[in-house]
Amino acid sequence: MDIVHTLLLTLHIIAGVGVIGLVLLQHGKGADMGAAFGSGASGSLFGATGSANFLSRATAVLAAVFFLTSLGLSYIANSAPRASGSVMDSAPAQAMPAIPDTTPSAPDSKAKDIPK
Repeated sequence: MDIVHTLLLTLHIIAGVGVIGLVLLQHGKGADMGAAFGSGASGSLFGATGSANFLSRATAVLAAVFFLTSLGLSYIANSAPRASGSVMDSAPAQAMPAIPDTTPSAPDSKAKDIPK
């Protein structure tokens, strides 16, 4: 189960970083207005309209992978055997050391130390 957990966690991290990267690459709704006035941002790698479709589809696929790996990791975490009882139940029993009796048998009087 450790190999499956490691693979899911690795895929989860890659999908999360990929979603972040793809979201940062996408243009906002107002980005087309700047391209209309000649800012030069419309000449992208995938063409003027192709980038939005490719990036949005890739983001959706990576978001679905991220969601599925989240479900898989939560299932693995909840299916692990749980310990019953307390941690102290599994500790070895030890004998308590004997505490020496330090109580005085008679009240201590300081009157005998005072010179007359």
